Amino acid sequence: MLTFIGLGLYDDRSITVEGRDALRDADRAYAEFYTSKLIGTTLEDLEAAYETDIEVRDRAGVEQEPDDILAAAKDEDVAFLTAGDTMISTTHVDLRLRAHERGIETHVIHGVTAQTATSSLTGLQNYRFGKATTLPFPYAHGADGLPASVTNTIDDNRADGLHTVVYLDIKAAREEYMTASTGAELLAEEYPDLVGVVVARAGSPDPLVEAGTMDELADREFGDPLHLLVIPGDCHLLEADALVELAGADRGALEIA
Repeated sequence: MLTFIGLGLYDDRSITVEGRDALRDADRAYAEFYTSKLIGTTLEDLEAAYETDIEVRDRAGVEQEPDDILAAAKDEDVAFLTAGDTMISTTHVDLRLRAHERGIETHVIHGVTAQTATSSLTGLQNYRFGKATTLPFPYAHGADGLPASVTNTIDDNRADGLHTVVYLDIKAAREEYMTASTGAELLAEEYPDLVGVVVARAGSPDPLVEAGTMDELADREFGDPLHLLVIPGDCHLLEADALVELAGADRGALEIA
């Protein structure tokens, strides 16, 4: 059995009770933290909280060399752990399909995602979000300006009146996390007056939600990671009320449907 377990967003308490129990009952556990990371804890604290040894795998160890994980799951109860919800990344879908090809039973135990937490914290309605995008560090995509994948997503969503989640680049091996101010500075090159909403430390005891134009957000500090940005589309009146009250948005700067 291979059980995929989402750890939630922040620390060892973010996991569901079902996930915690399944992890404690597993014969062995693997984890990856290259797609995201629990900023509020350490591997040692996770192992102590869950009473389980956890082997952390890098990207190659999951995507290219998963045979030992699958071999173990053939005869044992194996847990595979990620931050957030475990099936958000296509990497993990691929691993699940490989297990099925070998006749290995799989199970998914979900965790809270940054997407759903962002909707909850900002007051923007979940069904009014369009396609999400990821803003990479400039050195990571090797081109001048914003990648077309980012601008096309933002422009298409805005044309449809939809909100956009902009995930900010993570380089886990280097412990480098793009801040919202850096992300806003990059986006300001193309969209200086566009309203954005910073969501920082979702799932923690002290999440932050703060709105402003990209030029304004680029000059602010938002504390410890992880951060992301939301670009509101056309706002329902209730959504606009929420952004004003919860994020300090300027109502006059919002597009209200």
